[in-house]
Amino acid sequence: LIEATSHVKNHLSEYAAFYQKKYDEVKTHQHKRALALTARKFIRLIFGLLANHQLYSPSRVSQS
Repeated sequence: LIEATSHVKNHLSEYAAFYQKKYDEVKTHQHKRALALTARKFIRLIFGLLANHQLYSPSRVSQS
């Protein structure tokens, strides 16, 4: 999931902004921490889509 999140953050601006925000928050282990927290956000999206039997559509995703 970490590898998938890395790909997602490169292609979706919402995840790139979240990653950068978390990256800027600390001075040590920036990339690992930011990527792990972005992965948590991505997992919430995946489980939400699975629970609601939906396909991903960027325009329908709520801002969190």
